This record gives sequence, C-alpha cells and structure tokens, in this order.
Amino acid sequence: MDIELLKKTAKQMVATGKGILAADESSGTCQKRFESVGVPCTEENRRAYRETLLTADGLEQYISGVILYDETIRQETNEGEAFAAVLEKKGILPGIKVDAGLKGLALHDGEKVTEGLDGLRERLAEYKTLGARFAKWRAVITIGKDMPSDACIHANAHAMARYAALCQEAGIVPMVEPEILIDGDHSIGRCYEVSVAILKKTFGELAGQDVAVEGVILKTSMVIAGKKAAKQAGMEEVAKETVRAFKETLPAGLTGVAFLSGGQTDEQATEHLNAMNVMEKLPWPLSFSYGRALQNPVLKIWAENPNANIAKAQEALLFRSKMNSLATQGKYSSEMEKERPY
Repeated sequence: MDIELLKKTAKQMVATGKGILAADESSGTCQKRFESVGVPCTEENRRAYRETLLTADGLEQYISGVILYDETIRQETNEGEAFAAVLEKKGILPGIKVDAGLKGLALHDGEKVTEGLDGLRERLAEYKTLGARFAKWRAVITIGKDMPSDACIHANAHAMARYAALCQEAGIVPMVEPEILIDGDHSIGRCYEVSVAILKKTFGELAGQDVAVEGVILKTSMVIAGKKAAKQAGMEEVAKETVRAFKETLPAGLTGVAFLSGGQTDEQATEHLNAMNVMEKLPWPLSFSYGRALQNPVLKIWAENPNANIAKAQEALLFRSKMNSLATQGKYSSEMEKERPY
C-alpha cells in the first residue's frame, strides 16, 4: 500500500473549492430518472447523457472527481475516447461505485445491508486498469420504530471497513458512504443520535481493519429532520448539529467529508453546506458529492432535446457546480440563484 499516493489522491478529492459529481446511478435508477423526463432508458441514451456531463467545458474548475457506474467506466465519447481518459485530461479523478446494492438484513425486517464484497479484490484490480482512482460503497440506514438496530449498524460498518481495506490494498482511495435516509417523521435530535452511532461504529471498524483514515473520504448525510417530521429544522440548526456530530465522532486525521444531498432540494443542499463552512474552521474540509442536487436541472434541459440542448444542459451543470464550489468556501448566497441560466 502506497499511503502517500492514497493521501495525495484523497486530498485532491476535497481540494479547496472543489467537490465530487456522483454520476454512478445504476441502470435501474437511470430508468426511473429517464422515465420522469420522457426519455427511453437505452444504453446509448445513458452514454449520451453521461457524455454531456463529463465533457462540460470548465467542469474541472469546480469538480475534483466523478463517481462512475460499471457501465459508464467502460464507455466512450462519440469520438471514441474512454470517459475515464476524458476526465484525466481535465485533471478530474475518475471514481467507481463498487457495491452490489442493498439486500434485506436477515432477521431484521425493514433494514438493509449492502452486498458486494465477494470478488471485490479482483474487480478493484480491473477498475484500476480502467482508470479508477477512488471507489464508493454506500450503506443505507433507516430510522423508524426500533430502527436502526445494533445488528444493522454493525453489519454495514463492518462491510464498509472490509471494502475500504481492499481499496487501499489496491491503491484506490475508499469513499465510505453511510447514508441515513431522510424519509420518515424522526426529529433532528433522533437523526443526531443515529448519526453519532453509525459514524462511531464505522470509524471503529475502519481502525479494526487497519485502514489509514488519511487515505479515506467520508461521504455522509447531514443531520436533518425526516421529511414527515412535524418540526423541520432550520438551516442553522442543520449546520450546527451536523458539525457537532462530526466533532464527537470523526478522527482528526480523516482527509475530508463530501456530503450527499439525500432528498434535499438543490438549493437546500447548497445552503446547508455553505452554513457549515461559514461557522468555524474544522480539522476536515466539508465538501459535496452530489448526484441529483447537481443533475436535476441538467437532465430536464437535456431531455427536452438531447441533440440540441447539450450546451444549455452543460451550462446548468456548471452553474450548480459553481454554487456548491462557493458553498465549500462559505461564499455562497441565495441571491446568486437569480443568475442561474435555467
């Protein structure tokens, strides 16, 4: 394991003013998103849409890395250039989603565990040859009656740690993603408790597998009330409680945090990120790894006319990326949204 190379790559992922574009939607998720905008979810349409994202001129000003899906890392532009090579030329790190999705956790109705450890060493070796510099593994935690259970927290934290160890062995930076779902009626206080529990367990398991946290990026949820909660937390409270959870659980040596947007609106995700970066100087950069919160307007514009609207769609992507880049530096203002080109 070349720890210096891992540290250098991890630092690049959370470089000042930059974040990560999550473009790793599975074919099933793409199906739902494409159907919502009336575009057939063919392999060629998926390829054309991803090409629109990855070839946006100037994307590298705001984006340090892109998480790709297995299909996408094997695809090429219309000119025959591999997508990973396109990103490398821009100075953007190609990443890869490596988990095999969620399955029901035995004996625990309503809870999930992420699968994909079988054969992962060999898959990582192949992804490295395809250009991947970092990887992502997503675990999902549901808050509900008697949930999450200790068994669910343990099973997912242990799997994330084993995945992270295999990544570092392969010379690939692991992004560990414990996502706490925003669905439900839980309070922000309950979300705080669960966040602390899953983060403590995850970093305990990482230490137990001898994973070097200096070569890890945490992708996680903000501490936020459930969508159906009677009392919704304000922007300042979300920022304060998220930072408090991190101070209680994250090791100082961790390279950085890249938030998922997790059901927030595009602007909420930007505002919350900005509020945290305005508050105080923390040991870790707080950045973003957004999928929908960057892509929502892009997909809609592209879908209206996939051949004619490429430049317009890319303009929307650059605008949302720039807003979040400013938020990582505490320089965003909702007034700036008036300038958006869509």
